[in-house]
Amino acid sequence: QVQLIESGGGLVQAGGSLRLSCAASGRTFSRAAMGWFRQVPGKEREFVSVISWSGSNTDYADSVKGRFTISRDNAKNTVYLQMNSLKPEDTAVYYCAAASGPWGNDTPRFRLAYDYWGQGTQVTVSS
Repeated sequence: QVQLIESGGGLVQAGGSLRLSCAASGRTFSRAAMGWFRQVPGKEREFVSVISWSGSNTDYADSVKGRFTISRDNAKNTVYLQMNSLKPEDTAVYYCAAASGPWGNDTPRFRLAYDYWGQGTQVTVSS
């Protein structure tokens, strides 16, 4: 069992930065691929970024590539999403998720790969 708690969301002006954190409990965190997704009302939850269990592999949605950086600290059971050069279209609820299946060092993008989800944290970027 894994419990995920996101923090770090808030209101920021366009061009600003935020760092999201996701604190995990449970023994499976260190072997789980960890992803970030986001969702706006009326739209499907979309992939943002993922990091493999070891931290050696990462992947990003094209819309955030070059602006967002995902990282993890397995000693602290925490995954981070550093968001720079934020745009109004980045406004959404951001969710942390864990894929505890046998992914090895893969970095799954699809939601069905993830079996644990946090409650979400709101990010609002004003223009």
